Amino acid sequence: MAETLSQVLLVEDEKEIRELMALHLLRQGYKVKECSSAEDALNELKNQNYDLLVLDWMLPGTSGVEVLDQIKIRQSTARVLMVTAKAEPQDIVYGLEKGADDYLTKPFDPTVFLARVKALLRRPGNSQDMDVEMMNLAGLSMNMKTYEVLMGTEKLHLTPSEFKLLKLMIQNQGRVLTRDQLIENIQGEGVNVIGRTIDTHVFGLRKKLGHWSDHIETIRGVGYRVKSDIL
Repeated sequence: MAETLSQVLLVEDEKEIRELMALHLLRQGYKVKECSSAEDALNELKNQNYDLLVLDWMLPGTSGVEVLDQIKIRQSTARVLMVTAKAEPQDIVYGLEKGADDYLTKPFDPTVFLARVKALLRRPGNSQDMDVEMMNLAGLSMNMKTYEVLMGTEKLHLTPSEFKLLKLMIQNQGRVLTRDQLIENIQGEGVNVIGRTIDTHVFGLRKKLGHWSDHIETIRGVGYRVKSDIL
């Protein structure tokens, strides 16, 4: 069951879809507020803090993307799961770069929807909050001070760029990171990354990770993420 304090603002103009999502969320113990328009959602965000915003892109009047701009201005701490029928890679990249934490295309499986919700609510609101000395996930250990990476007891020899990429993906477990976001993370300090050369870095990282690389998912035409269903 979800923690009862987890509050979700559900913004969807299609009544049947909205009620279906609300039903599944309520069954998991979440508190749910439903809105059918961007205007109603923005008014709601003025008066109430939410842990998660489930946001349709194609809303009447003000679009979901415009809502993303507004909540950034208001410094909302809510994670955002964008639900969209716009499934082209360029649309998904645009939504992610505008501020969505994850996306889900319509039609969707309710179990996948709930998995995405749980993954976003597990994640700290800001990767800077994870400025800790050690990170551990599924048998992989990363030391943030010594840059040492262990697979069990075996030491892996990663380049600085590979280490940064792995750190960012683990910190954002379950979240899709676009190539541009990954490039921005490893730029600087004499490193110049352009175009799709980020794929080369990820390829090298996967090769060194061996079987653990199965946890890194390629989102075709968009980017990468570490799967949300691993511990």
